[in-house]
Amino acid sequence: MALDLPEFPWDSLAAAKQTASGHPDGLIDLSVGSPVDATPQVVRDALTAAADAHGYPQVWGTPQLRQAIIDWFARERGVEGLTERAVMPSIGSKELIASLALWLGIGRGDTIVIPEIAYPTYDISARLVGADIHVGDDPEQWPATTRLIWINSPSNPTGRVLSAERMRAAVEKARSLGAVLASDECYALLPWDVADVPSVLDERVTGGDNTGLLAVHSLSKQSSDAGYRTAFIAGDEALVQQVVGVRKHLGLMPPSPVQAAMTAALDDAAHVEEQRERYRSRRATLLDAVREAGWQAESDAGLYLWATDGTDARQQVSRLAEIGILVAPGDFYGDDRHVRIALTATDETIAAAAHRLRTLKRTKNSVR
Repeated sequence: MALDLPEFPWDSLAAAKQTASGHPDGLIDLSVGSPVDATPQVVRDALTAAADAHGYPQVWGTPQLRQAIIDWFARERGVEGLTERAVMPSIGSKELIASLALWLGIGRGDTIVIPEIAYPTYDISARLVGADIHVGDDPEQWPATTRLIWINSPSNPTGRVLSAERMRAAVEKARSLGAVLASDECYALLPWDVADVPSVLDERVTGGDNTGLLAVHSLSKQSSDAGYRTAFIAGDEALVQQVVGVRKHLGLMPPSPVQAAMTAALDDAAHVEEQRERYRSRRATLLDAVREAGWQAESDAGLYLWATDGTDARQQVSRLAEIGILVAPGDFYGDDRHVRIALTATDETIAAAAHRLRTLKRTKNSVR
């Protein structure tokens, strides 16, 4: 039986990309959040030093990597008390998100809850196992058949951050349903207009009990190593070990040199701070220009501007393509009145995009 999967969303941007590519000064592609800055030397050096990888790597991660994840959670996320049985590296976060339902034994007759505005892979994860999908952020509306709940904070695409109180309400409802709650927190170290970005494993959320909870993190953006495919999960020991057991059967293991690189990246906070400041500067430049061009935009955290000029998302994509800028329409994420604009371009490219945006005149349909 064929899988019920939609067209890959970005394939639908071919015409807009062609239009944008025809701009005299070339295409500025802000439709995908793919890092452009060099991978930090400390990470590359660790990868090179571990290049003699003649043996099979560990699915569960090396002891050094597991300890680095534990230490990182304590230092960066304020999460204490994790044990090595409660953490696991993965081959990037996307494969983890897409496959988690399968590894947890979820299938037909079960329900997976995803946010109202959401990264498309949560939907794909349910389709892969034939589960029902409930789209909604209100815990009181989550059905009794719910087995897995996805939350995302900071959100991709909106940048919105869930408070500890809202997370706590989601956790309490998940536990009453007997469901696993998985929190995608990949942009947590990129806060802008918020002071507090809590983890689902924060004691204010858990009450000191991680049962039924998983947090997902990625190094791709904070360490500019998306090509390495570096991510990890932490939380409920029993759930993590269930996932480890399935992945052992499937042979899903980050390569040994990548595990060494992950360890080095997690142990070094300096390069993350440097990268965060690069994105902070680019955000300021682009956010000002987008607003001057007639869009309303928000960007509390993460690597995107969530913007609207009040028209249909595809119209906005076309309008920006005319000045050589390619962005992602909000219908990729469940909202057909916004566009997502990535900050993942060089300083020079962001400056060029800002210049082009300032050439636009407000239209009668623009939001004032």
